[in-house]
Amino acid sequence: MRIERRPLWCAALALAGCAPTLRDDVSRVQELARVSLALDDFDREPGVASADPVRAALAAPLDADAAVRIALLNNRALRAELRELGVARGRLVQAGLLPNPRVGVELLPERNTAVELRVEYDLRGLLLAPIASRAAESEVTAARLDAAAAVVSLGFEARAAFYAMQAAEQRLAVAQRALDAWAAGRDFARALSAAGNLPPLDATTQDAAYQEARVEVAELELEVLDRREALHRLLGLHGDETRWTARGALAPIPEALTIPERAESQALRASLGVAVMRARGEGLARRAGAARVAGLVPELSADLHVLAGDPTQSGGVGAGGWNLGAGVTLGLPLFDRQQGRVRELAAEFDGLMERYVGLAIDLRSEVREARNRLASTHARARQYDAVILPARAQVLEQTVLQYNAMQTGVLQLLEARRAQLQSELAAVEARRAYWTAAAAFEALLAGARVRGREAPRDAARPARDTSSKRGS
Repeated sequence: MRIERRPLWCAALALAGCAPTLRDDVSRVQELARVSLALDDFDREPGVASADPVRAALAAPLDADAAVRIALLNNRALRAELRELGVARGRLVQAGLLPNPRVGVELLPERNTAVELRVEYDLRGLLLAPIASRAAESEVTAARLDAAAAVVSLGFEARAAFYAMQAAEQRLAVAQRALDAWAAGRDFARALSAAGNLPPLDATTQDAAYQEARVEVAELELEVLDRREALHRLLGLHGDETRWTARGALAPIPEALTIPERAESQALRASLGVAVMRARGEGLARRAGAARVAGLVPELSADLHVLAGDPTQSGGVGAGGWNLGAGVTLGLPLFDRQQGRVRELAAEFDGLMERYVGLAIDLRSEVREARNRLASTHARARQYDAVILPARAQVLEQTVLQYNAMQTGVLQLLEARRAQLQSELAAVEARRAYWTAAAAFEALLAGARVRGREAPRDAARPARDTSSKRGS
């Protein structure tokens, strides 16, 4: 987006309401990310945020969408990044400010004058201020795009963390049922061994399996707590706010998978990282142009002076009253024509263009990778839901029938039940992997590069691509 040009006197005088405010910049970020942000909060002092929307969202059990909304409202790292939009805005204002006049007062009796008043002004700075201001506009655009990428990335991180927490809770519930099955097998084996109907080795094997299942349950309990705390950091929750509950389990996997035919082109068009590089490239080109102009324009200043007294008249100091004069100072650009600065910016621009092309290539590859991961996780999750779990349920049903017909023992029945529960554990993980891959693919199509392989466990800040960030 091109920043609306403002009259130069607006920047020079810094009149209230003349330049865009932080709220205006955040509003533009909201449009770029296509989400809703707490705009009113950025009219307040830092650290003061409206808690009403967060409390309202926490009043009901949370789903992934609600978690994303809370994160966008309450994540402090994101709020800090949005407030830092004012850094680029301040640099833009500073670049367009007019130079200050210089005023001097001298007593010069050696020139037969009582007082000399002098006002000097840098005309070169006056001429170059609009060019410098225009060169700084692209950095504001890049800062907005960076912030929009942070918003989209945070949305993915919160969604993936919520899916991971849901999956951990589901796996814990399944593992607890499996533990009950192992406990029943252990108790039955102990009874048979005590009656002399089961070798001690088999009874010990059942007891060892039960103890291992207890360890697995303890690990899953810790994972649930870890996943919740990771989500709390992303959502910016503390104290009583952490007592929320989740709404249900992971959603079922859709039967059919829909992937856009031209996903690579769509991701390239939407990519905020590509747009950031484009904006920074434009800014470098403008700064190089401004440096060239600055190297060709001579240093030019004008001065206006008033003398009290005139040495050409008789009568001594002060004779002749006040006399007005003017002068011009010209510095010729013979040696320093900003050659080094122009070459520096040109090299930085060339490097940025190489990274720009590399980013486009990488982005296409990441889209293909995300698409492959999405298709693979969908196929695996559907295989569990449509084939493996029904097959395990049928195995258990047939084992129960054989047990009722006294053709198999209770240990075989318990083993069939445990095998079914293990398949349920794997099915939950497959479902989490699919929904995380789907969220990562959607984030790519929305313009942000995110990590979609594993759910974040220690993320307090949205993971972002920073390869396009360059120092000014």
